[in-house]
Amino acid sequence: VLWFLQSFGIVNGSLSLVEDNNVSLLADLGRMLAWIFVPLGWAGDMAWKATVATFTGLIAKEEVVNTFGVLYAGLGEVSEEGTEIWAAVAADFSAVTAWSFLIFNLLCAPCFAAMGAIKREMNNWKWTLASIGYMCGFAYVVSLIVYQIGGLLTGEVTFNVFSVAAFALLGLLLVLLFRKGYSGRDDTIHTAMALESGK
Repeated sequence: VLWFLQSFGIVNGSLSLVEDNNVSLLADLGRMLAWIFVPLGWAGDMAWKATVATFTGLIAKEEVVNTFGVLYAGLGEVSEEGTEIWAAVAADFSAVTAWSFLIFNLLCAPCFAAMGAIKREMNNWKWTLASIGYMCGFAYVVSLIVYQIGGLLTGEVTFNVFSVAAFALLGLLLVLLFRKGYSGRDDTIHTAMALESGK
C-alpha cells in the first residue's frame, strides 16, 4: 500500500506513475492530515513527510526510519548510515522540531501488532480504543509542550495560543505528578487498615 501511494499520483486529472514524491498520493494524503501537527512544529515541506512517517510508524515503529529513507532519497539508494539523506533531513528539522517529532513517535500508540495484543488482553473495543487514544493524546501533549516551550527558549516560536496551552498542560501534568494522597500505595495502606479494623 505504501509503495502504491508513493509511486502513483493524480497528474493532469488521471492516476499515473510519478517519479517525484511531492506529487504522489502519499504526499496528498500527508498534506491533508499535516495540519493536525502544526502546533508541534511540523510545518512547511517537511510536514507531510513527518505526518506520513508517523502513520507508517503505526505499522511498525522502524517504518518511520524506512519512510524517511524513501521520502528523502526519492528513487535513489540509501546506505546503512543514511549519509545521502542527512543534509535534507537537517534542512527540514530544527533541533526543537526534531525533539517534538521523536517524542511524539516514541510515546504515541504502538504498532498494529501491539494494538492487537492490547485488544486481546482487554477483550473490549471501548477500552482498547481508550488506551490507544490516551497514548496518542499524551504523546501530543508532551510534544506540544516540548516544541512550544523549547521554541520560546530558542527563539524559534513566538508566544501564541499554543504556547499558553503548553504552559497550562505542563502545569496540569506537574500537579497530577506531585499531588499528595492519591498514590496507589496510600490507597492500599488505607484499605488494609480498614480491613484489619473490621470496617
